[in-house]
Amino acid sequence: MPTKKLSLLFILLASLCACSYMKKETANDNSSRVAASPPGPASAPTGPASAPTSSTTAATGTAIAEADGETPGTKIQVQELKRGGNSVMLRFTVINDADKPLDFGYHFGDKDNQIKDFNTVGGITLVDSVGKKKYFVVRDSDNACVCSSNLRDVPAKGRMNLWAKFPPPPDDVQKISIIVPHFSPMDDVAISR
Repeated sequence: MPTKKLSLLFILLASLCACSYMKKETANDNSSRVAASPPGPASAPTGPASAPTSSTTAATGTAIAEADGETPGTKIQVQELKRGGNSVMLRFTVINDADKPLDFGYHFGDKDNQIKDFNTVGGITLVDSVGKKKYFVVRDSDNACVCSSNLRDVPAKGRMNLWAKFPPPPDDVQKISIIVPHFSPMDDVAISR
């Protein structure tokens, strides 16, 4: 009898170790996906928002706007600019067809929030030229952007799906300009519902 109990205990421990290993591998696998879903309205951004992938991966959906970057071979494609609740969600893909990685660092953050905006896209703005109003990325109580954060470089010939939330413009504003640092402005982008 004691031998059977020891055998069962050994099998149980081996199963637990295998499950723990599987969970760790799954977590590592999930961290290398192209895009993570943004946090819900009540949660703040934590951890990497997305990871780079090869340029052969198709962007999610059809682009509603596109802009070239200052660095040759870089481009942005906007998949969605959508009202929802008390915000507007911007989803877009950064494409790097250049031969060198595209660094985030402080380049895409808000200059007034440089420390908090390191490796984020917190410097993106929406501009209503008719109403003469600029909309900045929403910030949480710690002044961190509610946007993709903890970003790594986009590798050469790679792409990365990103997002940012903005306060909503008035309902009569149906088109707006999207300004991403170091990329051409994208004018008259439709805001969907």
